[in-house]
Amino acid sequence: MIKTGTAVGLLLAFVASVAGQTTAPQWGQCGGQGWTGPTACPDGWACTVSNQYYSQCLQGAAPPAPPATSAPASGGGSSPTTTATAPGSTPTLVAGNSFIRAEDPNFHKYLRSEVDGTASDAILGDPNTAAQFQIVSGQLIQLVPDGTKLYAVVEDRADPSVMKLKVSWSTTPAATGTFQWSGDTVEWSIPTISRPQLNAWLVCPDPNGNRDLYVNLGAYSYMTPAGCADETIHAYTGATPTA
Repeated sequence: MIKTGTAVGLLLAFVASVAGQTTAPQWGQCGGQGWTGPTACPDGWACTVSNQYYSQCLQGAAPPAPPATSAPASGGGSSPTTTATAPGSTPTLVAGNSFIRAEDPNFHKYLRSEVDGTASDAILGDPNTAAQFQIVSGQLIQLVPDGTKLYAVVEDRADPSVMKLKVSWSTTPAATGTFQWSGDTVEWSIPTISRPQLNAWLVCPDPNGNRDLYVNLGAYSYMTPAGCADETIHAYTGATPTA
């Protein structure tokens, strides 16, 4: 016969075990297409959608909508939602948009224009200057607070010896190349160039210290140009950018 105190102890252990199985850890996965693991987060943490395949427990974040999905380059696509963030303020994500940020060695540096909200070089900057984006019909579109749309344009390859292509922003759509999401990762492809990794990017400082973004035509982390860093860039759909 099991004593009352022992029975209570066993019951509490069982409850703790169940709770451990139904609560994701801090920073852990808590959802996404095909996910069968825990979907609840610890107290003070919220299950935040990154994209249709991945949700993560983030501290104090409310789960916003996932980023817009890419349409085929020849498709029509819907019009992007413009951001309501005022210049100089901390950006707040508009539903349907996403921030785009890098990991190490440029940890949580966010995609933007070198000259804020203008057709200039594509760079990575601090969280408080993060721009907002959608990928529609193969175009990577930056949504400026005044309603302007800027389009990511990749420079032409001068000859086969060139292994990195600079990215800039234009007021007109890119004529060549296709941007797309792969999970939460940004990829770029073009029929005339065979790339070993479509998600390989480079970040190279310019003379003013800006972190300029380039398409890496080589393999990730292989024959990296001097002074540059290999990167992948990812959608982030937390309510505000985090450092």
